[in-house]
Parts: sequence; C-alpha cells; structure tokens
Amino acid sequence: MMATNCENASSSMPGPTADPQLNQSTALESRSVSNGKAIVVGIYGIPGCGKTFLMNQLKQELGQVPFKFYEGSEMIANLVPGGLDIFQKLDEQEKVHWRQLAIDTIGKECADNGRVAVVAGHFMFWPEEEEAGQPVYTQNDLDIFTHILYLDVPAELVAQRLLDDTERSRPSPPIDHLRKWQHAEQTQLRRLCRHHGILFSLVFSYPTLLNKVSTLLLDFQHHTEEYNLSCAESRMNEVLVTSQGQLETVLVMDADRTLAAKDSGALFWKMVSTSWQSRDEECRLKTLFSSPLGYSYTAFRQAALLYEEAADDQEFNAYCEDVASAVTMYPEFVSLLQLVAEQEHVGAVVITCGLRCVWDKVLEREGLSKKVKVIGGGRIADGFVVTAAVKAAIVARLRDIHHMYVLAFGDSVLDLPMLSKADQAIVVVGEEQTRSKTMDAALLNAIDNDGLQARQALLPSNASPRLDTTKLPLIQLTDPRFIDSIIRRRSRQPLQVLHATDRNAAKLLMTPMRDATVAGPVLREAHRRVGWYLATEFLAEMIGVEECPIPHVQGHQISGYRLCHEKTTSIVALMRGGEAMAFGVNEAFPCAMFVHAKRPEDIEPSHLLQQRTIVLVDSVVNSGKTVVNFVQHIRSLHATIRIVVVAGVVQAQSVSEGSPTQALARHANFSLVALRLSDNKFTGRGTTDTGNRLFNTTHLP
Repeated sequence: MMATNCENASSSMPGPTADPQLNQSTALESRSVSNGKAIVVGIYGIPGCGKTFLMNQLKQELGQVPFKFYEGSEMIANLVPGGLDIFQKLDEQEKVHWRQLAIDTIGKECADNGRVAVVAGHFMFWPEEEEAGQPVYTQNDLDIFTHILYLDVPAELVAQRLLDDTERSRPSPPIDHLRKWQHAEQTQLRRLCRHHGILFSLVFSYPTLLNKVSTLLLDFQHHTEEYNLSCAESRMNEVLVTSQGQLETVLVMDADRTLAAKDSGALFWKMVSTSWQSRDEECRLKTLFSSPLGYSYTAFRQAALLYEEAADDQEFNAYCEDVASAVTMYPEFVSLLQLVAEQEHVGAVVITCGLRCVWDKVLEREGLSKKVKVIGGGRIADGFVVTAAVKAAIVARLRDIHHMYVLAFGDSVLDLPMLSKADQAIVVVGEEQTRSKTMDAALLNAIDNDGLQARQALLPSNASPRLDTTKLPLIQLTDPRFIDSIIRRRSRQPLQVLHATDRNAAKLLMTPMRDATVAGPVLREAHRRVGWYLATEFLAEMIGVEECPIPHVQGHQISGYRLCHEKTTSIVALMRGGEAMAFGVNEAFPCAMFVHAKRPEDIEPSHLLQQRTIVLVDSVVNSGKTVVNFVQHIRSLHATIRIVVVAGVVQAQSVSEGSPTQALARHANFSLVALRLSDNKFTGRGTTDTGNRLFNTTHLP
C-alpha cells in the first residue's frame, strides 16, 4: 500500500481485480490496538481524490503532537539512496523491499513515540490501457496498518481535478475507468481488511470530509477493547444513578430476537439496500461476521463503521425510525416490563449488540423508555460497541459490585457468557426457521461442561423447544411464580466477596500453598505472589485506580496508574500468617502504609488517621472470628473507613448467610477478597498450621 505517486504499472495482474494476498490462507486472530503496537491509519483513494490536500488540512486541524503524518512517496524517497529516480529503476522484488522498510519504519517510529501515524499512499495503479490494476501493497502493510480510510470521491470530480491540476503532469483517464478503478480498490481493500483485522471505512466528500476524518482519527487514537468496556460500564453506572440506590433486582435483556421476533440490523440493511437499489448492502453484516473476525470487538467496531458509511446522522435516524416501526415486541415482554416499571426496587436494561437508536424508539413507542434503558451502539458517536464480553461484564458488575439479583434473557451464542453470570438465566426460543442455528450445540456445551443452569421461554408459545425440557426446563413469562421471583423484595446481601476459586490462575497459585513438601522461604514466596495477584486482579477492580504522572524513558511525562487513594490506604498484616501475603499486596500498592498486628489492639488511631481504606491480610479465614474482632476494633476507632479483608483461603461457611461476618457487613463498609473459598472446615495445628509451615516452626509444641 506504500507506493510513490509516479510509480509505473507496466506489469498487469490476471483478472480485473486480481489480489494475490487473498489466495493465501490467512489465520487471523482478532486484534485490537494495545500498548506496544502503533496505531497506523492509511488514507487511500485513486489519484486526484484529494489525499494530499486532506493531509495538509489534518495537520492544521489536529496538530502533530498526538499524530504524525506521512506521505508514502516522501517516505520511500528518504529511505532509498538516490531517491525516487533510483527507486523507479529497481525490479519489482527490490521495490517490495523498500515499501516494506517504509511501513516498518513508520510503525516503529510511532510505537516508540506513542503517536498515531496517518499515512497517505496508493493501493494499486491502473493505466487505462491495461486490463487489470496492479496492487502495490505488501504483507508488512497488512501486519502494521490498524485502520484504513478510503476517500470515495465521485469519479466526475476526480476527473475534473486531474484536468485542472497545473502543478503535476498526470494522466486523465475516462470517468468510467476511474469508477472501475475505485470499485476494484474498495472491493479488494474490504476483503483484505476483514481477513487481517484492519478497520476499514469509506469516507465521502460531503458534507465535510475534514470533520468526518478528524472525528474518526480522534476515535481511533484512544479506542481499545479496554476503553470500550469502561465506556459501557460508565453507561451502566449512569442508568443506575437514576434508580437512586433503590434497586434490588435487575432484568438484563438482549434485544433482537429476544424481545421481538425480528432482527433490527437485518431490517436496517434491507432498507438501505432498497434505498440504494443494491442487494450488496443487504448482506453486509452477514459477510462481516462470517469472516475471520467472527463476533470479536474488532468485528463490532467494523460494523459501526459500516453504519457510518450507510448514512449521515439525519439519514441514520430516519432509517432507525422506519426499522423501529417494523419491530413488534412480544406481548409477554411488554406486560412483564410494564409490571417492572411499577416497582421501585426492580429495574430493567436492554443491552444490545445491535442498534441502540432503534430500541430507544421501540421502547418509547411502548411507553417504557423512562424505566427501561438501552445500552448499545451503532455509531461512532455512541462511544462503544457491545460484544459478548461486554454483556457478561455488565451482568457480573451488577451482581458482584452493586450486589443486585440479576435475571438475564438472551437467544443466541453471544448471550451465553451473560447468561452464565446471572442469578437466573432465561433462553428465549423463537420459531425454528428464524432462530440461531448454532445455539443448540453451544448451549448444550455450556450446560454440560460449563455449569450453566438455565430455563427456556418459548415465544411464540407454539415454538418447538431447544434441546430437551429436562436439560432446559420450560418457563412461562406470565407464570405468577416467575413474576413473583422478580418483584418480591430481597434482603440485602451487602457483603462483597470476590474470589478466584474456579480460575486457572488460582489453581496454579494455590498448588505450592497446599503442597505439604513446601515450607519456609519457598512457601512465603508463594504467599507473596498470591497477595500481589489478589491486589492487582481484585482490589484494583473493587477500589478503582487513578492516574498519576510518571517519567517516560524518553524524558517526558506520561500518565501511569495506581490504586485510588493509595497513599491513604493502610495494609495490615495479621501476624504471623498474613505477613508474606501482605508483602505481595504492598508490592502492588507501594505507596500504602504497612502495619503489623497480632492483636486488634495493635492497630492504633494513628494508623487510621486521614486514611480512607484499611486492608486486613491473613493467610486463612476459618470461622471468621478473628476478622470480626479486628473489624469491631477498627470501627471503634473509625466508624466509616472502608475495610477489605484479603486472604488466601476462606471457609465458605464463615461468609455464608447468618454468619457473624455477614451480620457485621450489613452495618459496615466491609468486603472480602480471597484466592479460594473452601468447604473444608479443617483447622491446621502443629505441622499443618500455615504459620508454622511459613516459618519452619512445625517442630515446636
């Protein structure tokens, strides 16, 4: 894709849109921009489309601090000894070498300095007399580019610009040839980008090309999968604010083919296809999601760009109005949500991988929009896309962070992660000819191997069930018992317990801790690693992180992160078993105060002065009595300070309903983090006591 403006195209390729790269079998793992990989955006289009003019405008509009602008021909001229004149005389293999070096250099420069590269270049050359164009991209281009914007300027305007260009002598092909050239480039680029995880979009010369490209570049600059999730979670937090902390139960629902029989995305593209009189548009999403991108974050970001191409803001809203008018919600869901809307302690949220705008309008039509909110995307301006992982994270956050009882409703494979995180999982089963064809196998695997416990609701009621009704029992949304399970008041369970019991990381970390042959320094090191893991994996999530300035290796200041209010956090090692693990926590949060305490009285008022959080660290919590004693003492000194207990192993009974720990938590800002919850009530003594094993004192009486 890196090529010079004056490069000739003497050799032709077989076929009018020949593409050698697409004949290679490419195994693609969905990629998203991450630390260490530069964001490199290509600006492409046929000669005369205005790339150079646009690049100069972008330099003025965006500046060159976060962005670095490159002209492909200038880059090659700077690298090749003798410049472009010598480059033109090289054979094709040598030209490929310099093109690859050019894009490699750009990628490395911007990875090193943290700037976004914007690169203007050519994808192919196609002299009028040749039967086919000659692509000039390399494999390195496909590996390094993260985004490509293609200037889709009307061929008539391009032809006029070529005729009016007095500064450069360029051929002026017929308009029909320019159209054919554009179509060939767009078709090949779309396919290549899908197969190599590159986000691609056409951008048009109206209404304002500069504003559109600037908006996209600013979005590309910061949008990662992690950023995407944080935006979705922020939207969820906005929804919760309106409930004023009264919610106990939340219904989380997929939209398309769950709340209604139709798919709003398919309807949207059918309408676009009719408007454009082209059936190509109707299968846009199907082509995308059946590509190697699958249903990844990158695929949904690409879908958002397709919607950007399809219509401007005003046209998009009009399409969504038409789609919404064609979507009819199942009456069972309308009745259920109307009942939910009457309850102060029950809420509902629609979380959709589809079009937020459509579902906002559908809910408004049904009179539900004030109580039922939509989390979804569809346009770049929405700020995020919804993936299967985002759905699951939202449900997990409602349960684990906000302590709500969650019922999840979904119909497809994308909903399974969300369903598995909910307190109640309802699979909505539609008519056999329209429902997901891949759901049965994935659902069976989730039930048999992943522990999913779910029920199915048939909509309409005469639809055939999925699997069998033993593995997936039937439920009617109008059943009074089911409705009562939703609207009844629930006793609050404010004790926040986060643990890694079923995670592979926990299995690896706990192995040396349970190994009877491991003791002394080796066991202490194992405990230290557990402390660091729990601190970074759970405490950072529970308490949050904040930005802090750090010096970059190149001499300037950049933003790093630390625990929120880390300097006003106290880490208390409950002696002696908790010391090694507490050192690991302190390693993760080096600015926190460190305190040793064998008895509750060892924690003095000075240890809590101006502190926000106190972290009690012990290796094992058995009955919970020690924890309760420490918390009661701390509360006598500071009534509102946040208390978090970190432990390697916690007996499940000690945090069960009715336990002293649970009773204490109802009246205190108190939570617990553990590597593992255990049903084993064994209490170690002598050679089995953790403290003795940690310090090689098992021989002492």
